[in-house]
Amino acid sequence: MPLPRPAIVLLSGGMDSATCLAIAKADGFVPHALSFRYGQRHAIELEAAAAVATAGGAVEHRVVDLDLRAFGGSALTADLAVPKDRTPEAIGSGVPITYVPARNTIFLSYALAWAEVLDCHDLFIGVNALDYSGYPDCRPEFIVAFQEMARLGTTLDTLTVHTPLAALTKRGIVERGLALGVDFALTRTCYDPAPSGAACGHCDACMLRLKGFREMGLEDPAPYVNGERYGEELSRGR
Repeated sequence: MPLPRPAIVLLSGGMDSATCLAIAKADGFVPHALSFRYGQRHAIELEAAAAVATAGGAVEHRVVDLDLRAFGGSALTADLAVPKDRTPEAIGSGVPITYVPARNTIFLSYALAWAEVLDCHDLFIGVNALDYSGYPDCRPEFIVAFQEMARLGTTLDTLTVHTPLAALTKRGIVERGLALGVDFALTRTCYDPAPSGAACGHCDACMLRLKGFREMGLEDPAPYVNGERYGEELSRGR
């Protein structure tokens, strides 16, 4: 029987990365979870990441501190308003102000450094090219380019960057996660949560998340402000 292989899983604490962790585990990898405290306004996601890492069977969970607020350029790392109540068409067109410049490039580079130390040839990232917010670093072409760069620039010449959610809708991600036993109540996705950690229900991340659960005929188990699913109501035209 082949020995289990280690894998680095980028874990934000949201529904996508939680499902990604579950997939890595189900595929027989020994997952090492990696999260970042990068000056994001929704730092509550790190508490979720810790809970998800434990529940998801990560053998180790590391949180790296770096300060992307030094550059700003995003509503997640600067004093800019988070867009709210956008239509699905608006969410899917153009690059929104919640895009953090080069974030996935930076995160994958840190993951690559850890992978080289562990002699680990597999990275998992929960990027999604469907039902996403127009982020350029979620595109398949970017992942292919990063993987080629990583193979050329490190000792990991067979490294693979796995993107198991790339072709899934949010509904598909919910369905896959539930099939693998992901506890979505532990996850947090909102870009502009209340001080309590409850989701706003209005931002793009909330709208897309609620869409996935609604299409499955399920209620999102994560907490929302006042217990209301504003995004769900808006997406139904109410």
